Amino acid sequence: MATSELVPFAKTGGLADVCGALPVALSQLGHEPIMFLPAYREAIECGQPNQQTHFEYEITIGNKQVMGRLLRNRIPGTDIPVYLVEQDDYYDRPQLYGERGQDYRDNCERYVFFCRSVMEAIRLLDLNVDIIHCNDWQTGLIPAYLKTEFANVPGYERIGALLTIHNMAYQGQFWHWDMLLTGLDWKYFNWHQMEFWGQLNLLKTGIVFADAINTVSPRYAQEIQQSPLGCGLERVLAQRRHVVHGILNGVDYSLWNPSNDDALVAKYGLDDWKFGKAAAKRALGSETNLSVADDIPLVGMIARLTDQKGLDLVADVLPAWLEQDLHWVVLGNGDPKYHKMFQQMAAQHPDKIAVRLEFSDQFAHRIEAAADMFLMPSRYEPCGLNQLYSLRYGTVPIVRATGGLADTIVDAHEATVANGTAVGFSFESYRPEELDRAIRRAVEAFGNESLWSQLVETGMRQDWSWNRSARHYAELYQKIMAQVELTMWN
Repeated sequence: MATSELVPFAKTGGLADVCGALPVALSQLGHEPIMFLPAYREAIECGQPNQQTHFEYEITIGNKQVMGRLLRNRIPGTDIPVYLVEQDDYYDRPQLYGERGQDYRDNCERYVFFCRSVMEAIRLLDLNVDIIHCNDWQTGLIPAYLKTEFANVPGYERIGALLTIHNMAYQGQFWHWDMLLTGLDWKYFNWHQMEFWGQLNLLKTGIVFADAINTVSPRYAQEIQQSPLGCGLERVLAQRRHVVHGILNGVDYSLWNPSNDDALVAKYGLDDWKFGKAAAKRALGSETNLSVADDIPLVGMIARLTDQKGLDLVADVLPAWLEQDLHWVVLGNGDPKYHKMFQQMAAQHPDKIAVRLEFSDQFAHRIEAAADMFLMPSRYEPCGLNQLYSLRYGTVPIVRATGGLADTIVDAHEATVANGTAVGFSFESYRPEELDRAIRRAVEAFGNESLWSQLVETGMRQDWSWNRSARHYAELYQKIMAQVELTMWN
C-alpha cells in the first residue's frame, strides 16, 4: 500500500485513518500488507522509532539524479512494516503538502520521486507483491509505471494496481512541462491518458492505468461518474465503470466505542445508554456553560467549516433554531467567514450554542457521547466517519443523502420505523428548507420516547468495523489478480 498519509506518522485527514486501520484488518484476515510513506518531518518526529536500512538508490527526475533511502518502522501494536522514503530536500518540511494556504511548488516532483521509490523498493527489498494499493493522486503514477516501463520487467509483470479515490476534488494537476519529471514518454500526454485541459493530471493517470478503481462508498462511486461530483473526470470514470467499485470505510471500535472510551465521564453501552448519555450531556454542559437539560435536544457538529460540509445551509437555518428550545455544540475550523458567524452566534446566545474553532480529538469524543443528534448536511461526502461514530454512541444522525451518508443512514419514515431499519434523518435536495425540515422531524421524534429509543438502539447495534470493509478489499484484490493473470495468458 502506497499512501501520502498514515496514522500515527503523518495526517491531514481521513486518508491517514484509512491507511492506518485497513492494513491491520487485512493482516488479521491472513494477508501481508507492506506500507510505503514519504519520510516527512512529521513522520520522523512523531515518536515512532525509525530504523535505518542499508537500502539506498538513485532515481532520475527530469535531467538530474536524486538519491533516496528507505527507513523502516511498523504500525504500532503490529508487525506490519512501514517503509519511509527518505529524501530530505523533498520531505523535510514543516507541512505535508504546502504552507500558508499555498501548495509546495514542487509537489509534482516530490510525488514522482515517491512513486518511483515504491517501484524501486520492490526490487531492492525483493518483495513478492500481488497488488499495489494506491491512494489518491499522490500515488497515481504507480499504475502508469506498472503498465509501461515495468510491464515486462521480471517480478513486476504479475503485479496488479488498485487506485482508491478518497476525494475527487483533489487531482494533482500540474503544468504540462512537469511531464518531463515523470520519465514517461510524451506519447502518454494525450486526452485519453495523462492530459487534462492542457495540464498533467495525476489522478486521471491513475484512473486510466489502474486495473481497478474504488471509492470509499458505493454511492460515491456512482456520483463521481456524473457531473458535478466527477470534478471534470466523470467521462473518464464512466468509460471505466466496469472496474469502478465502492467500499465503505470502517470504524476502529477500539478507539470509537462508548463502552471503553476514557474521554467520557461514564462509559456506557446498549443496556445503559440513557444513563451514559445523560452523564455526558451534563458534563459537556459544565465544560461549555450550556444550560443543557435531559428534555432539550443537544445537536452536535464536528466538521471542517466549509461549504462542502454544508455550512452554507447551516448558516441559513441556525439563527431561527437558536430562538427555540434546542442546544448546539460545534467543533471545527475552516473558512474565516464561518469562524466569524459562529463567534457572533455564541456571543449572542451563550446558553444555546457552544463553539470551539479548533480540532480536539478528546472533545470530539465527548460531543459524540453528549449529543442527542449529530448534524452532517454535506454538499458531498465520499464516505464520512462521524455518522458512523454517532451510531455507536447512540447519537442520531441528521444527514444529507449523498455519498457514504446515503449508504449508511436509513431515514426514519413510516415504513423504515415499522421494519426496524431506521437510524436517523436524511434529506435529498441541497436546500436550507430541506435541512430545516429534517431537523424538525428529528426534534419531533425526540419527543416520542419509544421511537427515539428504537432509533438509538438500532444504530448502536450496527457493525461498521474495519473487518467488514477489509473482507471486501480482499475480494477486490482477488478479482484484480485473476484479471492480471488472464491478461497475461491472453
